[in-house]
Amino acid sequence: MVKNISVLFFISVMLISCNIFKCKKTDTVSKLEGSWELNYITGPRIAFDGLYPHKKPIINFNTKENQVSGNNSCNSFTGKLSIDGNKIDFTKPMAVTKMMCIDGQGEQVFMSTLSKITSYNITDDGKTLNFISGDIAMMRFTKK
Repeated sequence: MVKNISVLFFISVMLISCNIFKCKKTDTVSKLEGSWELNYITGPRIAFDGLYPHKKPIINFNTKENQVSGNNSCNSFTGKLSIDGNKIDFTKPMAVTKMMCIDGQGEQVFMSTLSKITSYNITDDGKTLNFISGDIAMMRFTKK
C-alpha cells in the first residue's frame, strides 16, 4: 500500500512539473510575439550606423500563425517560423522582395547573419531579444 502511494505521488509530481515546464516554454514564445528593431549585429567591420544609415532592420513574429516577417533595411521578407523551446531556425527559404538598395551591404549582412542563428533569449523585462549562434550573441533587438 505504501509502495502504491509512493508511486502515485511520484507520478503526480512528474505530471505537475511537466505542466510547469510547458507553461514556461509557452511564456517564452509568447514574449517573442510582435515587432523588434535591430540595434546590434556582430561581424562586419563597418559601424552599425554605417550599415543602416537610413532604416534599421525590423523583425516581426506571429507565433499563432507560425510566421516571421520584417524588413532587412531595404527589402521585405516573410517565411515560416520554426521554434522549439529557445531554439529557432531561419534556414528555411523566405520570400524576399527585390528592390534596388543603395545601401546594399547592410541587408546582406542582416540576412546572412539571420541564417546562422540557432537560439534566442529575451531579457526578463521583455524589452531585449538576443539571437545566438552556438554560444555567441550575434544580433540584438529592442521591442517596438
